[in-house]
Amino acid sequence: MKLELSRVVQGTIRVGVLKGLGKTGQQSLEVPACLLYTPFGTMPHLTQDTLHTLGNLPPVAQVTLSSIAEHHEVLEDFKDGFRKFSGLHDSVLYCSLHDPASPTPTGYTTNKTVSVWGCGGRIELTVNKFMALLKAVQPDWYQSMADGETWQNDTSRKRVRKSVDRTLGHLDECLLLHQKSQELEGVEVFGVVEGGDILEERLRSARETAKRPVAGFCLDGFQSGSMDQTLRTQLITAVAKELPEDKPRLLQGVGQPDEVLACVEAGVDLFESHFPFQVTERGCALSFSFDISSDPELAVLELNEKKDTAGGTLHNGEQDNLKTQKTPFEINLNDNRFKDDFRPLVEGCGCYCCTNHQRAYLHHLLVTNELLAGVLLMIHNTSHYHGFFEALRKALASDKLDLLKRRVLERGGRTETKGLRPIGRDSRGIDVACPSKVSLEVSSN
Repeated sequence: MKLELSRVVQGTIRVGVLKGLGKTGQQSLEVPACLLYTPFGTMPHLTQDTLHTLGNLPPVAQVTLSSIAEHHEVLEDFKDGFRKFSGLHDSVLYCSLHDPASPTPTGYTTNKTVSVWGCGGRIELTVNKFMALLKAVQPDWYQSMADGETWQNDTSRKRVRKSVDRTLGHLDECLLLHQKSQELEGVEVFGVVEGGDILEERLRSARETAKRPVAGFCLDGFQSGSMDQTLRTQLITAVAKELPEDKPRLLQGVGQPDEVLACVEAGVDLFESHFPFQVTERGCALSFSFDISSDPELAVLELNEKKDTAGGTLHNGEQDNLKTQKTPFEINLNDNRFKDDFRPLVEGCGCYCCTNHQRAYLHHLLVTNELLAGVLLMIHNTSHYHGFFEALRKALASDKLDLLKRRVLERGGRTETKGLRPIGRDSRGIDVACPSKVSLEVSSN
């Protein structure tokens, strides 16, 4: 696996191709990009046949150990890996520790173990058990075991430091066992960067992880609702300077379009795509615009529809509400006002749902609890979200990022967040601006 950059925009935004993917090394992925959300080996609500009717899907599918850990013995008996077991024959398989769409209970991590939560409850993993499970899964790349329980804004400095130390220790043990395993030959490892909202710990984690023989980096602890966007951007920008340019950076738990744009500007290459699933589970449809053409008729349509979207922003520590809190980038089809709205979900959208059905029909399916509602919404939301990433790459290639940002943020009822006044600097002269403990603790050193 190697990231070949074709250009760097504004000094931090990386455009390129991630090459050498898969068992044969013949597959590639243009970045910035998102992965395919398939926690159980298939996209929620969709069969494989239905999924592949969508165009321009990424070749990398994300599965989660939290979803498949309880099937360890079955996979060992099967012997041919999770890709074949689940029918993901042509996909590059990335295995993460937790499901980004499901908040993970905290307080269950020890010096030797981490816990994942599946359908049957809590499963405690040691490094040996973690690696044995990966041998059964046989992914193309995986996230190293990590202590990621420091996303809450009231986490102490001592606890954050312990998280970094544990994560580095887990990485060393994983690498040692990985090198001794024939089953994992050719499989890549992503190191995990922890550190909570404390800049020094973030930088220490990044520097130490970069010293290890990893293929890329998972940036953990930045989940939506766990951190102010201004602080998140500052921390990611600082961390990115410590990481090698030829290795990809995958941001975990961030999916809202406005947050994606901000994090791409900070130097992130890859994202998870759980956001469309969360929107679907709310009975909502993504409706934000990412068209960077200058079509005046489209502009009028968007202006007339802007009243359809309404929502709020999350505050620090509200990750548990992500499943139910509507964002400004979607319309809630449970609302009774859609019962006689015969327009498609999004004007001009070419997905199966928008081509064949109306908002009123989706409203009917939702209020009558029909399973087809989830199928149609997932088709639209997945198509719309991956179309957004395609538009993002096109905007970067044509120097229209500012136009795309205006389209996305205005359509979502948002305006760009101005930076907070810096109230502290670390030893490297990096501004830290957020009214949380990170500012006070950094400035005190």
